[in-house]
Amino acid sequence: MREKNPIVLVIDDEASMRDSCSQILVKSGYHSEVAENGKIGLEKVQNLHPDLVLVDLKMPAISGVEVLEKIKEFDPSIISVVITGYATVESAVEAMKKGAYDFLPKPFTPDQLRIIVKRGLERRRLILETESLRREKKIMEENFITMVSHQLRSPMGTIAQYFEVILGGIVGRVEPRQREMLTKARDRLESLMGLINDWLNLARMNKDRIVDNLKPLSIKKVLEDIVTFMEASAQKEKISMEFVPYAGNDMVLGDDESLKQVFSNLITNAIKYNQPNGRVKIFIEEEEDYLAVIVEDTGIGIPEEHLPYIFDQFYRIKKAGEKKSDGTGLGLSIAKKIVDAHGGTIQVTSKPGEGSVFRVLLPKEAPGLEIN
Repeated sequence: MREKNPIVLVIDDEASMRDSCSQILVKSGYHSEVAENGKIGLEKVQNLHPDLVLVDLKMPAISGVEVLEKIKEFDPSIISVVITGYATVESAVEAMKKGAYDFLPKPFTPDQLRIIVKRGLERRRLILETESLRREKKIMEENFITMVSHQLRSPMGTIAQYFEVILGGIVGRVEPRQREMLTKARDRLESLMGLINDWLNLARMNKDRIVDNLKPLSIKKVLEDIVTFMEASAQKEKISMEFVPYAGNDMVLGDDESLKQVFSNLITNAIKYNQPNGRVKIFIEEEEDYLAVIVEDTGIGIPEEHLPYIFDQFYRIKKAGEKKSDGTGLGLSIAKKIVDAHGGTIQVTSKPGEGSVFRVLLPKEAPGLEIN
């Protein structure tokens, strides 16, 4: 908002009302402009960009309600206040729906006008400050993402390569004690790079991009690809993994790339936090307008008091006997954000020592939508 002399536009077909409002506003330190009908008023809105507009509801040609709608379309931050001699609850509600900030019935006193204008301009100041802070936050996030990507991740990748060269004995023999320390340093570096990559995935995730990429796809095919890819990891951990065939219509509206990330995270956790010689079972069920993908494990489980928080960013649960938990605490947060963008839900039930069950509900393919 302007630091000096905010512009207040009065749109009213009564000359006496325009003149009296203008005199009050000027004496109060505002820059006042007037318009005798909606057409001229809207032209002045576009040319002057006023901070606040006083609009009479009952005007010939273009009504006050139409003016409110046009102002909202032109600049939602402009504050509109309705003034009218036909004040009813219904007209007030209708005006509010069309974007009016407040309602001032005729006749009103100079003090009533000053109060409502002052309050409206304060509202505009807060709106503009909020929008400015939102833009600054977005710029800071974009700059930080760029900095993390190029000034942190790239050098760390180079350091990781040096570790591999040294541990591989390419530059000379490595003593056992040295190997132990270098291996620990490499593992910590890999954990830090994993955290950075997960955070970048979360920060770059764009709901609109996911929505724009939604298309009919086979959720069974997505799961088959993930299970095949993760079979080696399961065998290494001595975990049996089963994907139960689904004979029904398995088409959902989804984004292939992001859904693979969801189920990779869930199945990775099911393997990682399982019991020795445990099992992971993945299957599909139909639930009205959704298909539910269930990832069930025989793992260590999640205590009941932790369940409300497991989808929060950086929330981690310590494995029994460990000083600190593995992972970045972002995998489930990323999964939930993706599922939410699909118009679905993700649920969990769990018992310590018995395992966990994650249910991902995704909307079915819309009827009649063609598949390319």
